[in-house]
Amino acid sequence: MFRHFDSLDFPRPTRDALGLRFGQVSTLLDQGNVPDAARLFDTIRRDYESWSALVDLRFAQDTTSPDARADRDYADALTPHVTAHEVALKRRLLEYPDPTAVARVVTPHTLELWRTDITTFDPRIADALEEEARLSGEYTALLASARVEIDGTHVNLSGLAPYAESTDRAMRHEAERVRWAFFEQNATRLDTLFDQMVRLRHGMAETLGYDTYIPLAYRRMRRVDYGPADVARFRAEVHEHVVPLVHDILRRRCAAMGWDAVYSWDEPLIDPKGNPRPAGDHDVLLARAQTMFDRMGGDLGPFFGQMRDGGYLDLVNRPGKAGGGFCTSFPTVGMPFIFANFNGTQHDINVFTHEMGHAYQNWKSRSLPAVDLLWPTMDGAEINSMALEFLTWPHIDLMVEPGQGERFRQMHLISSLSFLPYGVCVDHFQTEIYANPGMTPAERHATWRRLEQHYLPWRNYGGLSHPAMGGRWQAQGHIYRSPFYYIDYALALCCAMQFWIRSRTDMDGALQAYVTLCAQGGAQPFTRLVRSAGLKSPFQPGTLADVVRTARDILNA
Repeated sequence: MFRHFDSLDFPRPTRDALGLRFGQVSTLLDQGNVPDAARLFDTIRRDYESWSALVDLRFAQDTTSPDARADRDYADALTPHVTAHEVALKRRLLEYPDPTAVARVVTPHTLELWRTDITTFDPRIADALEEEARLSGEYTALLASARVEIDGTHVNLSGLAPYAESTDRAMRHEAERVRWAFFEQNATRLDTLFDQMVRLRHGMAETLGYDTYIPLAYRRMRRVDYGPADVARFRAEVHEHVVPLVHDILRRRCAAMGWDAVYSWDEPLIDPKGNPRPAGDHDVLLARAQTMFDRMGGDLGPFFGQMRDGGYLDLVNRPGKAGGGFCTSFPTVGMPFIFANFNGTQHDINVFTHEMGHAYQNWKSRSLPAVDLLWPTMDGAEINSMALEFLTWPHIDLMVEPGQGERFRQMHLISSLSFLPYGVCVDHFQTEIYANPGMTPAERHATWRRLEQHYLPWRNYGGLSHPAMGGRWQAQGHIYRSPFYYIDYALALCCAMQFWIRSRTDMDGALQAYVTLCAQGGAQPFTRLVRSAGLKSPFQPGTLADVVRTARDILNA
């Protein structure tokens, strides 16, 4: 039965109660009742994930709330104990004397995921995991606390976006200046937070028998079908094929605008006429979005109507709200939730269609038999989100001011290409950081600046001292909160753009392949999901080059 978001109130679990429930699973296994044991195990995990997701969401909605922070701290302390129970039961099911009994009720890919999961946890690292979560919350709250003054008003970091895209160059510079002034003022605290995180993660890896955190991070991301060497080759392809194209795009923009040089505050202004703006405010965009999804056909429109009418959207920027956007879900309810911070720029459209892709996938796969399969690993999940950004192109005129649809499409294509060098730079930075965990803060900043000059050689911060000395990475929350979750965007973008290329000649076929992919959820690992959708793997030589060639031809047409 469909439930309104405001009615959600999952019971707060306790350590003792959870121990009893997980103990019931063990008892069923003792009795040889594998089907009921597997079902109960899945039910307990769905219940816990629903409660945990709601706690995290409420903290993100108001990081200043003492109650929300207390609930988040309680969850952070409880989660390692839940993980210990889960790993013990996964290991027991994997080692069950009658493997065929397990294989009849658990999919092969689920077992593949569990084999990875049991290598990422030991009770000896439970306290470190709790501390890692606490530090992550501290970073989120710190950035959410920012209040900067610009043009006579006070805004949070998300609220700077309209000023950062202004056609007034002096205003763009001022937005960049006040943004980095906040990070410079908090640089010591940010360095200390990250240093603690790196040492914690490296310590956990050593405890589990790894030389560095890198292999543990890949296992925590459940990457079972590729490794760091594959990613390194992909980064090299981005440097070879994408960096020169983006550099050329910026040179042409510089000439068209009559600038003396392209500074960091110029890069967000992609369209010389001014970046296309949304068709209206929050309410207008939601009404237009309903029309857009209705026109796309299938069940996209009805699904979005359920989200909107059921209160499963929080898109308005406000003080105390965590920055960024994400999609979460409540497995016992079968409905996802989209969190974002609308700020009146084209980014509102991008983040909305992106998170809607995540939401639609999770909803399509809500009936899959195991909680492990409701989401793909993040590399696969980002295909679902980024592909929908492109598949909405034929109807995107609804979402922007009159006459700006074509300009929006071109801007979206350019910004997608421009993201790739930055995305691989973030990944390369994390790789070097965790390969050398003893780096000082100054050495980490120098590492970022060196890699930034390699992947983004055009980047010029003018007189802005903090990013110029290598502090730009401190604004990238994934580096703090979700280590090694960033290359996923770049890999997925290579796949999403293949959907876009197909949609130019066969929109119906592209949409059907997309819907089928979403319905698979996480039933397969990344590279197999890619093949099943008729796409070429980003790791296959020539795939990225072919995608970039098509994009270049269209931009030069």
